[in-house]
Amino acid sequence: MEASVEDPLRLDRQVCFALAVANRAVLAVYRPLLEPMGLTHPQYLVMLALWGEAPMSVKDIGEAIQLDSPTLSPLLKRLEAAGLITRRRDVQDERNLVVDLTAQGRELRSQAERIPPAVVERLGVSLADLEELRDVLNRVNQAARRPAPAAAEKGSPA
Repeated sequence: MEASVEDPLRLDRQVCFALAVANRAVLAVYRPLLEPMGLTHPQYLVMLALWGEAPMSVKDIGEAIQLDSPTLSPLLKRLEAAGLITRRRDVQDERNLVVDLTAQGRELRSQAERIPPAVVERLGVSLADLEELRDVLNRVNQAARRPAPAAAEKGSPA
């Protein structure tokens, strides 16, 4: 069966496919930039959050970078082993773990400042286009995280 241009199931018409391919391609651009810093992309996201606002609780980091605790904990352990962060119990509430940058972690920021312009240059897309894409993706992500309407509401007129 041949898919027509209007076929809603054509692979090249799928948002999920375009996002998956773009994700892999863009992460491949970041990888060689992050390797000399000793960071993976998820670790870079943690560091970005901390460079913006340290110290932070593990919960706040997870919310900032949209990762759950079981995924985040190993990342934090590796960053701590690399000497970039510290983890300690909150003196006000010992249930909370507070993450802070070490001097080495703060110093790494100067190297990281070269990454955004290198990514823009490598992608060959204008900064304005990338900012517009980021804004659209942020709206898509917010919409995707909203609870789905209840089945009963789907049938009711809007």
